[in-house]
Amino acid sequence: MSRLAFATLVDGLRRTLAGLTDRRRGRNRSYAMADFGLAAFAVFFTQSPSFLAHQKAMQRARGVNNALSLFGIQSFPSDNQIRGMLDPVSPAALFPVYDQIYEALGEQGLLRHFRGFHDSTLLALDGTWYYSSQKIHCPCCSSLQHANGQTTFYHSALTPVLVAPGRAEVIALRPEFITPQDGHTKQDCELAAAKRWLEQNAARYGQGPVTLLGDDLYAHQPFCRRALLHGFHFIFTCQPDSHTTLYRWVNLLQRPELGTLCLRVKVGGQWHTYTYRWANRVPLADGEDALRVNWCELTVTDPQGQVLYHNAWITDWPLSESNVAAVVASGRARWKIENENNNTLKTKGYHLEHNFGHGHKHLAAFLLALNLLAFLFHTVLGFTDEHYRLIRATLPSRQTFFDDLRALTRYLHFPSWQALLRFMMRGLEIGPYAKPT
Repeated sequence: MSRLAFATLVDGLRRTLAGLTDRRRGRNRSYAMADFGLAAFAVFFTQSPSFLAHQKAMQRARGVNNALSLFGIQSFPSDNQIRGMLDPVSPAALFPVYDQIYEALGEQGLLRHFRGFHDSTLLALDGTWYYSSQKIHCPCCSSLQHANGQTTFYHSALTPVLVAPGRAEVIALRPEFITPQDGHTKQDCELAAAKRWLEQNAARYGQGPVTLLGDDLYAHQPFCRRALLHGFHFIFTCQPDSHTTLYRWVNLLQRPELGTLCLRVKVGGQWHTYTYRWANRVPLADGEDALRVNWCELTVTDPQGQVLYHNAWITDWPLSESNVAAVVASGRARWKIENENNNTLKTKGYHLEHNFGHGHKHLAAFLLALNLLAFLFHTVLGFTDEHYRLIRATLPSRQTFFDDLRALTRYLHFPSWQALLRFMMRGLEIGPYAKPT
């Protein structure tokens, strides 16, 4: 069986969860550690908050349940028991599952779909909130002070993904949590988390050329130097308001130091004009030791000359008329971490910002890591499971798929994942069950 088949993915997760430290004292060990983790994961994978309750009812009525046949859950701990047992567990305990999937994708040649300029892997960085409250908080919370005196406590994380121009999918990698750090008096922030992520993961994800993508926050001289030190390339958004020195230099340049290229591109029924400008080796900041970077911008206008799009980037890749369009295309792929990753997780059925459980230590972060894994499982199945891919392409939205999954697993028992997919294909009359025309 493929390392990326559903049953194999779940088995890999079970083995990792079975190795979690059991902090219970006494002899009451009726629930295995793997069952606590798998029970929470099943809720995220099916996006059914009542999944376990429905499976308990099915077990009582019929002697079978989908929690066991689909996810291998041997027993049903209560919600409070799940939260209590997972709260002390660091989300880093789940990182081996991310790594196993990443390695398997590489072995099957699927990572090559996530490359951009100069055949480099495109790795986008961005932070996102996943919990906030003005009342409930814990030592791992960050805080935001408002002008009216109120305080918002929140959790956030860096959620790196692999992206590529023209691809809707993203591949989730190990996250890094933005949380108070031992020995630091300042509040943790996205940029500091990104630096930690580079330190911990450069060797893991740095095989072959890798280009980091990020918004204007990352176009910061110390971070750019850190990226280069770890062997990464970068293409970061660069705005005039936050980079006055660089733009002062750019605005003084003339040809040939300032290159210009105009291309006509047909979009739908209209011809748009893509105007590129670029300059090499301009200082990113003041000072004699300023890092020299390469700058480019794109302005898109319609036939009437109205500006439809404008943005600019810095990069360490040398720019020329022959490659500036390809560099910009890779830089623009950064938006996929917001649109295809963070926005999907928040609004397309994964309920990223819902409070699934806060806990006193790691619970919120551990549950986020499970939710990201569920999203990663779905993405991988879209690559490797032909039946899953066909069903998802037939249903009008991700939310519809979750609605169907919730309803089917509530009322019917399926002996395996493939049995569930075959049932859905029969109902939709697709694939091997399509009616002859």
